Amino acid sequence: MVQNKDVASPLQKNGSMKRISQYKKLFGVEKEIDLKALKTTYRTLVKEWHPDKFQEGDAKREAAEVNSRAIIDGYHFLVSIAPATIAANLDAYNETINNSGIADYVHKGLVLEITFLDGTTYEYFGVTKSIYVKMINSNKLNRFAKRNIYTNYIYRKSKRTLQEA
Repeated sequence: MVQNKDVASPLQKNGSMKRISQYKKLFGVEKEIDLKALKTTYRTLVKEWHPDKFQEGDAKREAAEVNSRAIIDGYHFLVSIAPATIAANLDAYNETINNSGIADYVHKGLVLEITFLDGTTYEYFGVTKSIYVKMINSNKLNRFAKRNIYTNYIYRKSKRTLQEA
């Protein structure tokens, strides 16, 4: 269970790995993400920090709104990178990385976002600038990504999709 009652917004932190560790700390996740335990902790935190528990104009209400948003964002983020979620979507992921080329990519901080020709977008966490530079300087972008990125980094499917022209 969560030991720290004060919820610091993980969105204020720079860096994807800090974001992951902050969300795990918020939900009391030590190692692998268990969806059932995560859901239980999420419900407990939402009840504790729901803004409607506080009076209008109360300073605690504003803090509750910020904390509530962080709890919701953290829950959805951790669910998206949980081993059970990755396993459930593995066939679609393998189909995309093996049969669809890279349409676009953006590197910001330690997050590499790759949009594929089939329209799906995945975010890869912990990708350093040096790996990114090696990728963009590679004469075979897809091959480099298959060997060095797709299997080596935590990823999740992004809600962004390639927009049709």
